Amino acid sequence: MTKPAETTEPAGASPLPPTASASAAPGTRRPGGRTARTRAAVRDAVLSGLADHGYPGLTVEYVADHSGVHKTTLYRRWGGLEGMVADALEMAGEDTWTPPDTGSLEGDLRELAREVVESFSDEATAAAPTAFVAAAFQSARAADALHAFYAERFGRCEAVVERAVERGEASPDTDAAALVRAVSAPLLLRVFITREPVDAALADQAAAAAVAATRAGAFDRR
Repeated sequence: MTKPAETTEPAGASPLPPTASASAAPGTRRPGGRTARTRAAVRDAVLSGLADHGYPGLTVEYVADHSGVHKTTLYRRWGGLEGMVADALEMAGEDTWTPPDTGSLEGDLRELAREVVESFSDEATAAAPTAFVAAAFQSARAADALHAFYAERFGRCEAVVERAVERGEASPDTDAAALVRAVSAPLLLRVFITREPVDAALADQAAAAAVAATRAGAFDRR
């Protein structure tokens, strides 16, 4: 993506940071009018730059060229690249994504795990979220933004546990954030550490393991 589209569809289908091809849509907290369009254009340019060059290769000049926003404005409003990357993640947290509701805890966790797999199964879609993670190791502000993004995502996933508790599938003491981390952790280990492929079978295995641990009380708050 080298130019922002006139409109963007809601990302809404992934618990991960946005990709360059499916960036987050405006949310209810986002200012309207020209301000929103400028912010979205900068966000799209940041995503494109992260996907193409990674965080080390992203420059203010690139964002200016691909967003149509003057460098002076970029520095005045965002302060530099760290601010732009952090804002892109903040905008991702304003999307319409909701956790799956399949009717069972294992079904919901399986869908969550498969969303992670889908996000990293294609090099193009994986480039931007991978770059966000890499940026967090090089920028304290990006790290804070990534932490806030996932904290907000885990908050949304509390609904999965609430429904499971109502169905008698989980203890009322279950820590939703810990459970969601346990589902995605083995997949992200392969993606970022051992550099192994991930697929639907591994996603289903991770979900089944998390369900078994939940039943054993492993995620109960102590």
